[in-house]
Amino acid sequence: MRTILNPVDQPAHASLVEKKSEFIGDAAHIDSLEDALAFVETIRERHPKARHVAYAAVIGGADGRLSERMSDDGEPSGTAGKPILDVLRQSGSTDCVVAVTRYFGGILLGSGGLVRAYSSAASLAMKAAATASIVPCRRYRLVLDYPQLARLRQLLAQSDGTQDQETYTDKVELVVAVPVEGAARFEERVRESFNAALIPEPLDCVNRAVPDAGSGADAGPIGV
Repeated sequence: MRTILNPVDQPAHASLVEKKSEFIGDAAHIDSLEDALAFVETIRERHPKARHVAYAAVIGGADGRLSERMSDDGEPSGTAGKPILDVLRQSGSTDCVVAVTRYFGGILLGSGGLVRAYSSAASLAMKAAATASIVPCRRYRLVLDYPQLARLRQLLAQSDGTQDQETYTDKVELVVAVPVEGAARFEERVRESFNAALIPEPLDCVNRAVPDAGSGADAGPIGV
């Protein structure tokens, strides 16, 4: 699966004109369907004179199950929200929302024209977005002595893991995330390296966004 990284306050943006109607696409990363609705409302506020603001959103947890929502916002059924949703499905994207705002130009486009216009505006917005692959990760809690920290970080880097949280007292407490496919090997290497004196405590699973080259963003957890 894939996602986009643009936050809701700085969405990816693109537009096109079809027979004098302008279609403006905005795409953003979200963590819930409620976030999608809030995002659409902000788009409406930016375009108070627009005729329609159709949208589609997809959310998926670390278990791989997806939830979807869409709206034609007054356009003929199936001509706006569904084409936008199809763009998200075809791109294999999740945890994102695309809203397409239409300023009516006075010329009717017909069902086929509307489908093409909404689909094209959504595709252009997605192409303008910073993208990332989603990597399922297992999180662990570790409590270790300060002299053990450098070696643990080395093992974490070798496992393509990330350090999500850290607390320093008389001990060091870390929460780390390791790709699921390498999690068992990470546990084994930690036990071997510290002679079983340090055992990673499994916590939960998260999705981590690994930005594509040139996206200019750091990898990080993006949802449970």
